[in-house]
Amino acid sequence: MSASAGTGVFVLSLMSIPICYLFNSFIYSHSTDAFFFAGCTTVLILAISTRFMIKKKAPVDPLFYVFAVYTFLSVVNLIIGLEQDNIIDGFVTFYLKEADPHINTAHGHMISYWDGCVHYLMYLLMIAAITWGDSYRAIGLYWVGSFLMRAIVYILGNAVGKYGTQVGPLFFLHMLYISVSVCACFHIFSQPSTQDVQLTSVQETKRKSLLHRPLDLLFIIYLIPALAFCVFRGLVALDCSSKFCQDYTQQYEPYLKDPSAYPKVQMLVSMLYSVPYYIITLYGLLVPGCEWMPDLTLVHSGALAQAQFSHIGASLHTRTPFSYRVPADSQPVFLLINVLYALVPQALCYRCCTRPAFFLRPAPEKKNE
Repeated sequence: MSASAGTGVFVLSLMSIPICYLFNSFIYSHSTDAFFFAGCTTVLILAISTRFMIKKKAPVDPLFYVFAVYTFLSVVNLIIGLEQDNIIDGFVTFYLKEADPHINTAHGHMISYWDGCVHYLMYLLMIAAITWGDSYRAIGLYWVGSFLMRAIVYILGNAVGKYGTQVGPLFFLHMLYISVSVCACFHIFSQPSTQDVQLTSVQETKRKSLLHRPLDLLFIIYLIPALAFCVFRGLVALDCSSKFCQDYTQQYEPYLKDPSAYPKVQMLVSMLYSVPYYIITLYGLLVPGCEWMPDLTLVHSGALAQAQFSHIGASLHTRTPFSYRVPADSQPVFLLINVLYALVPQALCYRCCTRPAFFLRPAPEKKNE
């Protein structure tokens, strides 16, 4: 398959910029000319993109078309974030006035940036892999973790937060997006693994004790306080009456008390998800042959990256009421703890995926007849 299909997707995603502007102008000006140009531009863009995508051979993998649509939506999300910050104007004004209230919260604002930048890059990488016939399992699993964390927090936050009674039609459109994405997750998990490690490398690595694997030892030392920190923030989200919890909330993370409920849900989901993960990962780093470790770290690192990006950004963003923002004198400690909590799992994931010999089992030798 030629690269023209991927080029068509890239062109289609960028064309969301003039489309948003033209439709926004039409809605607010009620101009026939604006409507005509918006319609003609949309038809032209779709025709050109379709021509690029099926110029020689139509992609067989259905996820190609799913990701093609998602790249378009990702650029729209980036436009939403930029307009909310008053960096641009006149592109999605109509949408922001009628949008799901979640979009106008600090948490939803950070998700717009995450989807418009990080997810956009992931979609392009997966589309490129499909176009060239390469495996996209690794980047796909990372996206799966990011998507699942976002979807769970979004649904539960809407259900229990102060915006739960303001669910509109856009919420159901978002549920359609989640349903399609869940199907995409199953498709990604069904992709075969492409790990290729020599048998001798696997055997030699497994003979090494933990003391001869200093990097793994450091990760094990990290996982124990990370587990404790995850449980602690879960207790804070549950309104623990301990003085230490109360002081921590007031001095370092008052955003956990935000009435939107998204930060509370975020911490509870992280606790229920990450605590079992840390325990399983401790086992995987101690006992050789746990083949599921690379995939598990990919999913978890994607989920934690999305969660920490949204939490850190929302805790500092001006859209969050002042009383729930991190105090200025506490920001260095807050950033140090939360950035380390987000970055170390990425390093662990990189270690497991690039040097997986310890986690693999030697292939059975073929018997000669």
